[in-house]
Amino acid sequence: MSDQSKWVRIEREFDAPIEMVWRMWTDPDLFKQWYGPKGMSVPTAEMDLTVGGTRKICMVMQRPDSSMSMWFTGVYKEVSAPHRLVYTESMCDEAGTILSPQSMGMPDDFPDITEVSVELSEAGGKTKMVMVHVGVAEGTAGAGGWNQAFDKLADCIRSQMGADSSHA
Repeated sequence: MSDQSKWVRIEREFDAPIEMVWRMWTDPDLFKQWYGPKGMSVPTAEMDLTVGGTRKICMVMQRPDSSMSMWFTGVYKEVSAPHRLVYTESMCDEAGTILSPQSMGMPDDFPDITEVSVELSEAGGKTKMVMVHVGVAEGTAGAGGWNQAFDKLADCIRSQMGADSSHA
């Protein structure tokens, strides 16, 4: 997994202080509001935000006649508030037992464990975010899902900024 050029790398700038963007990644209630592609909700976001701490996320897509759940687990490798967050990610069942990606319909070359790094920097009251997901290739559905999630994140930040200014 050393070929950085092939992995999803997304840069976004948000009109918000770095502390707010950090909270969007690390506060389970805020995380649930934006994470996942459009059309998916996040009913479960458990985060032990310490190095070695675990995370478990459930994304759900409602269909007219059923719903589809996808569970993910991982371990925090770096937690440097409010600038850098690194964690592993694997598909799992509801109990947190890691499942092979192939058993979930992923391609044969999809790794069992991927790694997400988020770097935040602030300039002029805005926050630049660089997210790299090592193990998820550029141009895949995973990349598209991240872009949709970050569109939702931008909307969520705008909403939070409006809520914060109305309480000032």
